[in-house]
Amino acid sequence: MKINGIIAEYNPFHNGHLFHLEESKRLTGADCTVVVMSGNFVQRGAPALADKHVRTRMALLGGADLVLELPVLYAAASSEYFAAGAVALLDKLGAVTHLCFGSECGDMALLRQIAAFLTEEPAEYREDLKRLLKQGLSYPMARAEALAARSRSGAVRSGDGTVRSEGGNGLPSSRLPHPEECRRILSSPNNILGIDYMKEIIRRKSEMIPVTVKRIGAGYHDALTPEIPETVPAPALPDSLPQKHPEQAQTSVCTSALAIRRALREGRTPEGLRPFMPENTVELLAECLARNACADPEDFSGILYYKLLLEKDRGYEQYLDVSGDLSNRIRNNLNAFAGFSSFCSLLKTREITHTRISRCLLHILLDIRKEDIQLGRALDYAPYARVLGFRRTAGPLLGALKAHCAIPLITRMADAKKSLPEEAGRLLKMDLLAGEIYRGVVRGETGQPVPGEFSAPLIIL
Repeated sequence: MKINGIIAEYNPFHNGHLFHLEESKRLTGADCTVVVMSGNFVQRGAPALADKHVRTRMALLGGADLVLELPVLYAAASSEYFAAGAVALLDKLGAVTHLCFGSECGDMALLRQIAAFLTEEPAEYREDLKRLLKQGLSYPMARAEALAARSRSGAVRSGDGTVRSEGGNGLPSSRLPHPEECRRILSSPNNILGIDYMKEIIRRKSEMIPVTVKRIGAGYHDALTPEIPETVPAPALPDSLPQKHPEQAQTSVCTSALAIRRALREGRTPEGLRPFMPENTVELLAECLARNACADPEDFSGILYYKLLLEKDRGYEQYLDVSGDLSNRIRNNLNAFAGFSSFCSLLKTREITHTRISRCLLHILLDIRKEDIQLGRALDYAPYARVLGFRRTAGPLLGALKAHCAIPLITRMADAKKSLPEEAGRLLKMDLLAGEIYRGVVRGETGQPVPGEFSAPLIIL
């Protein structure tokens, strides 16, 4: 059985995700697809627009067969930890044959070359990176420039000076792309994530085969095309993308989840976004908005401010990714706090991006500390696999996982607390706390009861 693995946030699920699911099945010949999905908080350091149960339903309706939750320790972390946790989870299932990810460049050879180099991290590259960081460049920019500088030397060499050969799963390769190609590739978020996935495959000596699907439509940071209302035909999707509603066949277009979230915040309704999302997603989002159950970073401003006040005297350096300098900046500017997003903008510098600050503030809010990532490493990142939902037709897939999985498959939280070892239980408690914080804020918005971590049922379609 061929089993395709996908790592996603689906925040929210849109036409590009639908295309990725279908195209990955075609490229890999997979019989079924396992999705590892972020829970209620996502990698850019923010709450998900809709909770993980709603987004699980979106994924299953879009063609996924099984959805697992990525622990919040990794879901809200930097790209490298996000990749480490997600790849470890797929690898430990023991039956996933392919890992298929989207990328802006769509060129496995180029991504493979960079992944191999960054896995090796030659001394010259590390020296360049350190020098560029000292000059004040942000880490993403410094990494791109250090890689471009090393690409002129051409070969990826091991410690004994020999050129590395290509492995059985296609990793690693032996040469770097042209410097400008390196800069271009490392300027796009999905390329970066794909490279980090392949680095983890190399590091783990995993047998999973990486495959990429070229991203289609608008870029990650692009806004929606304002001249495309739902009644006017727009550019059609590729033929390989199934259309569940034939009347929409000529009005479907791909954009980013970021653009959709921005449009919703600006007052556009889910119904007005039909060209960009499958019909099921439109309906689920409309239902969430009708219940005031969609989350925004600003909804968490009050609870974040309280936590920052509580910790002000001793500082914030104990939290994941928070440096001494950033801790001091938070303390010195706390009197100017006016909201989650505006505080991120206030703290932003040339060296620290808005997204990194947002992640740091989220780590403080969720009580995620530096010692927790050390625990994650000690547990080899994924000591359990929490099931969020599956299709009724996924019996053969579930059977294969039960036969080969190296970690417990959690379907009932009450059983998990009793059966997991103490250290793995600590990781799970972070997920429970994050879930309850999200639930509490959303419940305050809706004024209605929201199922908790122990009472929310599995999504079964």
